[in-house]
Amino acid sequence: MLAIVNVILPVFALMVLGYSAVRFRLFPSEGVRGLVMFVNNFATPCLLFYAMATSDFSTTFNWSVIGSFYAGALVVFASGILISQHLFKDRPGESVASGFSGTFTNTVLIGIPILQRAYGDDALVTAFSIIAFHASMLITLGMLVMEFARRDGAPLHKTLWVAFQRIIANPLLWGIALGVAVNLLDIGLIEPVNAFVTMMAAAVTPAALFGLGGALNEYRLSDSWAQSLAMSLLKLLVQPIIAYLLMVYVFHVDHEVLRYGVLLAAMPTGINAFVFATYYNRSVNVATNTILISTVLSVVTVSIWLYLLGL
Repeated sequence: MLAIVNVILPVFALMVLGYSAVRFRLFPSEGVRGLVMFVNNFATPCLLFYAMATSDFSTTFNWSVIGSFYAGALVVFASGILISQHLFKDRPGESVASGFSGTFTNTVLIGIPILQRAYGDDALVTAFSIIAFHASMLITLGMLVMEFARRDGAPLHKTLWVAFQRIIANPLLWGIALGVAVNLLDIGLIEPVNAFVTMMAAAVTPAALFGLGGALNEYRLSDSWAQSLAMSLLKLLVQPIIAYLLMVYVFHVDHEVLRYGVLLAAMPTGINAFVFATYYNRSVNVATNTILISTVLSVVTVSIWLYLLGL
């Protein structure tokens, strides 16, 4: 429990700092949007580029664990969209952003430290094999579904063309694509480039969390707490349960290995849910509150998963 608190506490500290700075007018509220644009268009693409460029693609991938993790994510994404549309009466685009907020896992900021503390470095090989596809797969899927949801009766070919245009113009996916190309072509990063990219990547966490905290001033928890709670429960409970059932009863994955994938699936919602929502300006309040609620609840739920999986 103390290890989990030690990981989550700095996250809250950055969010509280951003919230307080805007609340007490130490940081201009209009500056939050500019900070978010910096994270979306510059810092995060550098982070994704560096992650892809330096990943070891030759590492053995356990496709049973990876497939189970993403099957749970896809089921939760679809469920979140349907719940948002039919229970909370969201418009199509808003429901996609809401569903995405219950899907995207905080793999790096919370997932890796907890996995490492719980199971040691042996768990990180499995974690990185999942993370290698995480942003690229889910962000691409989210963008495609968003474009279909916002088509407003347009012909299918026009929707596909608009989706394609938006995808190729998305700096997040450019970062991923360029990183993969550098990796596959075995291009080494010279020191000035490496230093520049790592410095930009290092800005993602503090800037995004500070911006997230500042953005909370624009929303009240009461405005979307029920919907955010529903998305949080999908993320913290449903996604890891699906992953666990698939690994145990379908793929028969060894318990020592499956617990890495299940625990990673049980992590709270990641910052990219906020990035995605702000990029499309859809359900930003749900995304921010889902990150907040799921992170708070994860102190309890992750502890339960650690107990059930046998720490």
